[in-house]
Amino acid sequence: MRLARCTHTVGRFVTTRVTGRFHTGAHAPAATNRITTHHSVVPWENDPRWKDIEMGRASDECDVVIIGGGPAGLSAAIRVKQLAEESGDDVRVCVVEKASEIGGHTLSGAVLEPTALQELFPDWKDRGAPLHTPVTKDRFGILTKNRRIPVPILPGFPMRNHGNYVVRLGHVVRWLGEQAEQLGVEIYPGIAASEVLYHDNGSVKGIATCDVGIAKDGSPKGTFERGMELHARLTLFAEGCHGSLTKQLIKKFNLRQNSDPQTYGIGLKELWEVSPSNHHPGQVEHTIGWPVDRRVYGGSFLYHLNEGETPLISVGFVIGLDYTNPYLNPFKEFQRFKHHPSVCHYFEDGKRISYGARALNEGGIQSVPKLAVPGAALIGCAPGFMNVPKVKGSHNAMKTGMIAAECAFEALTKDTSTKGIFLESYEKRVRDSWVWRELKSVRNVRPSFNSTLGMWGGMSYTGIFCWLLRGKEPWTLHHHGADHASLKPANQCKPIDYPKPDGQISYDLLTSVALTGTNHEHDQPAHLTLMDDCVPVDHNLAVFDGPEQRFCPAGVYEYIPTEDGQGLRLQINAQNCIHCKTCDIKDPSQNINWVCPEGGGGPAYNGM
Repeated sequence: MRLARCTHTVGRFVTTRVTGRFHTGAHAPAATNRITTHHSVVPWENDPRWKDIEMGRASDECDVVIIGGGPAGLSAAIRVKQLAEESGDDVRVCVVEKASEIGGHTLSGAVLEPTALQELFPDWKDRGAPLHTPVTKDRFGILTKNRRIPVPILPGFPMRNHGNYVVRLGHVVRWLGEQAEQLGVEIYPGIAASEVLYHDNGSVKGIATCDVGIAKDGSPKGTFERGMELHARLTLFAEGCHGSLTKQLIKKFNLRQNSDPQTYGIGLKELWEVSPSNHHPGQVEHTIGWPVDRRVYGGSFLYHLNEGETPLISVGFVIGLDYTNPYLNPFKEFQRFKHHPSVCHYFEDGKRISYGARALNEGGIQSVPKLAVPGAALIGCAPGFMNVPKVKGSHNAMKTGMIAAECAFEALTKDTSTKGIFLESYEKRVRDSWVWRELKSVRNVRPSFNSTLGMWGGMSYTGIFCWLLRGKEPWTLHHHGADHASLKPANQCKPIDYPKPDGQISYDLLTSVALTGTNHEHDQPAHLTLMDDCVPVDHNLAVFDGPEQRFCPAGVYEYIPTEDGQGLRLQINAQNCIHCKTCDIKDPSQNINWVCPEGGGGPAYNGM
């Protein structure tokens, strides 16, 4: 089938397209036939349907507004209120979270290192923190197609988990939300932040929340309401990996000027009820190798939870998004992994109860941007503090949130300015903290896998330098550019033949997405926006054979025949989106821009 071609000017409603989706000249249809109708691409001021719509917004003021109710955001909110309570000051802290409930968009392995939690709440056990499963055993191995080669985990290795806890991170986040509310933090779930606001001096003024009541064709519905402005003396961005507003802030202030580009992975996860005979509470297993080849950075995790009467296992696979073959499908690699002889017995007679996926930062300290600007700061996974060889980031996210909170409280009580407080000491304190020392010691592990030896080079480097020298080598390796630039053209790569799912251990994509609880208001513009509707067919499909239909872990993107049957066009199933951000990261043309949908949309994870 030949590729359909199109031509149009971004921002205009009348578009010339010969695929049958858009018509030509005077017969051009209304904007309903565009792929992208979101106002960030098709401005309202160009649309006569918005001519008489009232566009004013209500506003409210607080001292600190935090974008994102995850580990970093909630830890920051808690710490500010703790300090205010100790000093007798009245500090208003507001947290806005796009998930319909706190923890609803949280997804992680997860093995939690309790260092930051211990600092935040020394009495966390008495408070009932949901850390029920101390790690009892570590296993690490290299997989070939049919074998598992055990690798000893020596003291000092990053993947050693003595003293840590296997958790359902969504439940930990929900508990943190409860602690925050008890301290007087105002938490607003189901509210998505869609715009950064600025003072006339250029400092950050706060955020605006999403407008609601916009139809799929970009027109105002009768229920249209403008979002609300939240003004604050300080705004903390805790959106997690590749946040939509954080991305804007980094670009506007050129915060990556002195750092490497961030490099990412995609983590896919399932939660299983398993047979008691296959359940070993507290056991933690990691592997590298098969099913991906040595040139792909990837590996698995398998954690045995002790969450009451039901024996649960958390299983997942992480693949670095710097892979080169456009035919690679992370979801299908994960499904294939579960059939390995060393792990498939865990799932026999078991029941899969949850699925999800999320992008994660893998760049380490080389990719950490500047952390503060006038009126705002980046905390947690927004700038990226994940320890890649440990496969952990929550403890670092919490700690950076706490450091920012301490700097914020000092600034709020000393600086009477109402415009854009600058946390001058924040970055230095992060660099002086155990977070930076930890990440510095493993800074070369991830980039060491990018040599011609791939996995074997990385394993050798980790064993020699990371273990023996503890990161004291006098050099720093760097990453090889942005992940979206790593794909090779399809004609230079070999298609991958994936086995069909058996419906018992491995599953198809749409059956899996149904387990995420994902839901969006159907009649709203797609939040997966295209800067140019023609690029997917003319470039991504023509050159890379449409990689978005494979790297998306939720079936959002698919190429389907045009109405005249003469070509293909891209269809975006935005209602499937699980907010992983992979498309925004890996799109080789950087034409996809992920923006927030109406608040409350997205996955509904339960303790993922």
